[in-house]
Parts: sequence; C-alpha cells; structure tokens
Amino acid sequence: MVQGCTRNERRAQEALYRKFFPEMMRMCMRYTKDQTVAIEMVNNGFLRVFKKIHTFGFKGSLEGWVRKLVYHSMADYFRENARYMHFLMLEDYDQAVPERSHEQFYEEDILKAVRTLPPVSQEVFRLYAIEGYSHAEIAENMQMSEGTSKWHLSTARQKLRELLRPQYLYYNEAKG
Repeated sequence: MVQGCTRNERRAQEALYRKFFPEMMRMCMRYTKDQTVAIEMVNNGFLRVFKKIHTFGFKGSLEGWVRKLVYHSMADYFRENARYMHFLMLEDYDQAVPERSHEQFYEEDILKAVRTLPPVSQEVFRLYAIEGYSHAEIAENMQMSEGTSKWHLSTARQKLRELLRPQYLYYNEAKG
C-alpha cells in the first residue's frame, strides 16, 4: 500500500485513506464538535500524508506516522483559526478546574505548563490528551504497563491543574 501511494496510485491512496480515516476522524473530533471542520482537518492531513509518503521509513507503525501528520494538520488549522482554540480539553470529571475554563487560557500558557511536567508524564499526556493514543498503545510504545501510563496521565493532570488554577482565578477576577 505504501509503495503504491509512493507511485501515486489512486487505489493505494484510497485504501490507505479508508483504512485510517475513522481513527483520524475520532482524533480530530476530540478537539472540535464541528464535523465539517474535523473532515477538513483529516483531509488536509491526508494530503500531507500523500505528499510525504515517500519519507515513511517503516521504522514505526504506519498508523502512528499518519496520526502524527494529521495531528500537525490539525494543529495548523487551530493556529490559523485561533478563535476555535479548544486545543486542550480537560475531562468533565476534573473538578479542580471548572468545565470550559480552559477556553480562557492562551495556548502558550497551556503549552508552557505542559513543558514543566516531568519528561515521561509530559510524553504520556501528549500522546493521550493531544494525539489521542489509548493507554494500551502508550504502554506498548513506551514499554510500561497500562496502569503506569494511567498514573503518569493522572499525575500530569494534577500538576497542570495546580499550575493553571492561579491563571484561571486571575482571568475570572479580571472578568469581574
């Protein structure tokens, strides 16, 4: 399939698209509730995949490589359309930071906070919360148990709540 895509064969491209479209669509829908926007992000990502397929080195999974390119396409979309910035979604059960408060933060504030996390927790958080990998996939890729992956995610969320809570309170006081 990859060689066919490299040769620009439409059937191979369609097969690759059909194989990975559902998962990439789910990943994009985690960041936007607008299905039209999600389809646009996925299609732009696949355009990027087909342009760069010749660089795929068979060193990791094809799905992971496609996911990375679609993710970058999604990030580009949000960067260009900053008013739709719902980039970091905190789960509904995270009670320490009230629901939807993340919309009041600037992307740079959130990314800066993420970069302060311990390296393994930062990576688990990025893979799970941003790129949409499951704990099973993370555990396999990082050679750890699923429980350890869940622990790192929980630790990352707790640390982010602690770091972002003062900013949240500041933004709410400023709003009056």
